[in-house]
Amino acid sequence: MLTLSILLFPILAALLVLAVGGKQAKQIAFLGALVELGLSGYAFFSFVPDATSQFAFDYPWIAAGSIRFSAGIDGVSLLLVVLTGLLTPLIILSAFRHAYERPAVFYALILFMQAALMGVFTARDAFLFYLYFEAALIPIYFLAASWGGENRIAVTFKFFVYTIFGSLFMLVALVYLYFKTSTAAGLHSSAITDLYNLSLSATEQTWIFWAFFIAFAIKMPVFPFHTWQPDTYVESPTPATMLLAGIMLKMGVYGVIRLLLPIVPEGVNLWGTTAIVLSVIGIVYGAIIAIRQRDIKRLIAYSSFSHVGLMAAGVFSQTSYGIQGALVQMLAHGINVVGMFFVADIIASRTNTRLLDQMGGITRYTPKLTVYFMILLLGSVALPLTNGFVGEFLLLAGVFEYNNILGAIAGLTIIFGAVYMLRLFQKAMFGKTTDITTGFKDVSGSESWVFIPLCIMVFWIGLVPNSFLKLTEPAVANLLQFIK
Repeated sequence: MLTLSILLFPILAALLVLAVGGKQAKQIAFLGALVELGLSGYAFFSFVPDATSQFAFDYPWIAAGSIRFSAGIDGVSLLLVVLTGLLTPLIILSAFRHAYERPAVFYALILFMQAALMGVFTARDAFLFYLYFEAALIPIYFLAASWGGENRIAVTFKFFVYTIFGSLFMLVALVYLYFKTSTAAGLHSSAITDLYNLSLSATEQTWIFWAFFIAFAIKMPVFPFHTWQPDTYVESPTPATMLLAGIMLKMGVYGVIRLLLPIVPEGVNLWGTTAIVLSVIGIVYGAIIAIRQRDIKRLIAYSSFSHVGLMAAGVFSQTSYGIQGALVQMLAHGINVVGMFFVADIIASRTNTRLLDQMGGITRYTPKLTVYFMILLLGSVALPLTNGFVGEFLLLAGVFEYNNILGAIAGLTIIFGAVYMLRLFQKAMFGKTTDITTGFKDVSGSESWVFIPLCIMVFWIGLVPNSFLKLTEPAVANLLQFIK
């Protein structure tokens, strides 16, 4: 019943926030998110490292079609459940700095978003996966469209159209796969494990590969399906941007691991190189654009796009290194990017600008912010003994095992990442102070409580990576049996 509690509690908390409303909305939302963190933490520490789905439940949903409300947590989904449980209360706490209109609706939407994300990462039925995959779009759309920047309507509409368009391809593929199954009772099945055992022709696998790939590539995003991302990240309110970059984009990477690779292995063998090439192009393209950015929030958006390209390339390498690296890197990237966007929000709110050219000398007033910023930056550039190093090392090892040339090009992410992140730090924090940075106020107590857990995770993953890798290894090994 643990998984069911994880799915239902954020919804109940969101309804309570809406019912109470007023000034208490954010406190109730934060407490609700903390309880969800406790449930996720219990799953993490109670998880037995094997390939089974644990804490599971299974109930009839659409009985006539043998479609079931079935969910559980295995080694592939565990780290993403933990990531969602950890980041949501920190995102809510980071929002305390701002006075949002209609706060009850704002914080309730965050909790509804959390429930949908948990559903994606725990679903064991393909149509339940699709339901949650689409449901996650609704709260983030209203968060961005209602509390975003000046161009929020046009940008959010583009994001909505892109993601809905891609998901329709996935729905068509799932319906086709559903009718290809047959149980002992002569019925069809939408259980994800039953889809793994289908025998599909090369032609079938090719078009199903592209149906899945387009849906997941838009969500990650992978080049050239990324054009919605930078503007959406910039125009959205920072908590929504954190949800998008920290957690939501992982739905795409997770979908590739959970559905695409094991269902259409021959399709991956035929078209996987194309997917890796597109991912590697995104790595280099995103990094080069990030180096040239003057807007701090847009720079972090393009850096996220570049990092996700490496995750996608590692997954499509179809190696144990690549898939394990992607799972750990999704956790690490979520931590780092949420922290970096919070740094950007603090600087922008105190200076009323996001332009690096107008900043400088902040570090002389902010010893705490400087330390937090540097720790998160070092994790982002994959310094050894930080969280980013573990995932990037395994991802690059996987891509190198697949193809040396693509691995070498993908490895440029380490150099490019250091360039744009150190440039960001140098221009914002060092140099001469300006009129808008003189007397810059250091982080407050509540702001520190957002940074401290993130910084702890940077070192925990970097120093003791096996505490996470040992949980994913059996499930990844089991998954590879369907791939090869």
